[in-house]
Amino acid sequence: MASRNDVAVSPGAGNVGRDSARVEISGLTKRFLTPAGEVFTALEDVSFTVEPGQFCAVVGPTGCGKSTTLSMVSGLDRPSEGSVTVGGREVDGVADGVSFMFQTDALLPWKTVLGNVLMGPVFRGVPKQQAQASARDWLRRVGLTGFEDRYPHQLSGGMRKRVAMAAALINEPKILIMDEPFGALDVQTKAIMSTELLGLWEQIRPSVIFITHDLDEAVALADRVVVMTSSPGSVKAVFDIDLPRPRGAVQEIRFQPRFIDLQHQIWETLREEVERAYARTAGGTA
Repeated sequence: MASRNDVAVSPGAGNVGRDSARVEISGLTKRFLTPAGEVFTALEDVSFTVEPGQFCAVVGPTGCGKSTTLSMVSGLDRPSEGSVTVGGREVDGVADGVSFMFQTDALLPWKTVLGNVLMGPVFRGVPKQQAQASARDWLRRVGLTGFEDRYPHQLSGGMRKRVAMAAALINEPKILIMDEPFGALDVQTKAIMSTELLGLWEQIRPSVIFITHDLDEAVALADRVVVMTSSPGSVKAVFDIDLPRPRGAVQEIRFQPRFIDLQHQIWETLREEVERAYARTAGGTA
């Protein structure tokens, strides 16, 4: 386990070497005004680093500010104190080279599968014929060849997630931000999607910040797991995940002795925060 301020590269980090894909979160604090006019601190002095090509998972109890952290990394919101830098430059708006994938997919219902996936290249000015060829290639990679002309409502939940992954990865982003992307899926489909994500990530190796409530998912996917405290959220511990890559099927990783050991270590750190958050929401004392 690494200390709260330790930002060393984990052994499993990629060898991408793209400095522009380095994310550094330093002293991040976020406060909001409640409807009653009181100040609520969602995040307090959050600091951690995601190295180029590194897959970083963030876990913590409900309400600890995980998604709030992502909103400031993405440039959709600004910190009250502290900073977020990408490639050494402070984030002051939505940055180029960043793709998003959220728990609720953002597919446009009036566009076909192909139309949804090729939007990114088209918005970037890629000629339509080239964009269509790229979109078809990414649909092939996610196993949806033959479904190009379907509409989102004609797809299963897992298939919609595959479309969302293709749409997020087609631009080959430097940084991929994922906020519980598989949280709504059943256990079996979730495991399949996680395995597919690993395979696709290996192809282009963006830096990833992956929010999840599923500790098994975090350990199976990540090079590094950041554990956050209950509200106000701060970094309690950072664990480097030394499972070798490529990792193969997520269903099989979970039976490895080292996986079980890491999962146990992280849960021992996380459990106190989960219990504290539960006691607070249940009306008890933390």
